[in-house]
Amino acid sequence: MNSIKRNYPLDLLRVLACYLVIQQHTSEFFYIGEGGSVVKGDNTFLIGILTSIARASVPLFVMISGYLLLPVKGSTSEFFRKRFTRILYPFVAWCVLYAFYFMIYRGDTFGQALLNIVHIPVNFGVEVGHLWYIYMLIGLYLVIPVISPWLNACSKKEVLGFLCLWGLATLLPYIHLAYPSVLGECFWNPTPAFYYFNGFIGYLVLGFYIKKYGALPMPCALLVFAVGYAVTAGVFCSRIETSSMVPQLELSWGFCTTNVALMVYGLFSMFMHIPSRNPNAFSRLMQDISVRSYGIYLAHIMLLNLFHKLLSPLSDNVLVTVPLIAVCTFIAVYAFVKALSGLPYSKYWLG
Repeated sequence: MNSIKRNYPLDLLRVLACYLVIQQHTSEFFYIGEGGSVVKGDNTFLIGILTSIARASVPLFVMISGYLLLPVKGSTSEFFRKRFTRILYPFVAWCVLYAFYFMIYRGDTFGQALLNIVHIPVNFGVEVGHLWYIYMLIGLYLVIPVISPWLNACSKKEVLGFLCLWGLATLLPYIHLAYPSVLGECFWNPTPAFYYFNGFIGYLVLGFYIKKYGALPMPCALLVFAVGYAVTAGVFCSRIETSSMVPQLELSWGFCTTNVALMVYGLFSMFMHIPSRNPNAFSRLMQDISVRSYGIYLAHIMLLNLFHKLLSPLSDNVLVTVPLIAVCTFIAVYAFVKALSGLPYSKYWLG
């Protein structure tokens, strides 16, 4: 286990984010139909209530990175060596494993498996959807040394100014409903006004801001989280009957929308108020899961597919089925990764 002094609230947040990723992917079996169509009915509405909180998962991971990594200590080359060694070797290893896994799971040929491996530098490795996260993370790691000197030198007002511009950019998915092209957007200009203030970089800076200037007070954090969740779930549920395809339905589920940003800011702030504690069985378990979270993220789809096949026939109610599958997958994949970590050179393929 990692001997470095741990931040208990961040360990809890990483464990929560890891579980929420699995719940999100579990839910997709029940509201995504053939060809990305929307499955209509009560279960999709219930998933909107149950799983909207899961949209906080990836932003929480990014905020934790901003909290821990900004500003960069040491040289840029040292930063790149440490971070990329940790994420790239396991990523490539699991892309290869998934290529051969799909020979069994969906009947890919050996030639298709080899083609999928060759495709790794292009996108998504073997077209396993959750691996998009690694490409995004690589981009963030590349920009961290660029923004680090500024964050190290700027004032609180300057950081808030950046976050305000980023906050305006999170409104764009909704503005686009009325105005598909705004502030310089057009087919010959891929970098409109808020382009450089858009995306996950805002969560990096927000994580840094909380570390340096503190989280929201608990009552404010609860309110901000509640508002963000209510909008996230409410818009999703209101679009079920009018959306034929999943991208239309998931308007408010965008990771970089205003409502999700509010939900994440509130949730992160709430956890920052959890006091650190002396080591006990529970805190050691949370630390162990947190340390292995990257391996859990990479591996979980394999066991999720298995538990979905085994457990989905048990109930037609997603309020029962989704948590049951997600919890079983979470426990099993943690045990699986923990067992694998005892093998030689495991750090190179589990992170």
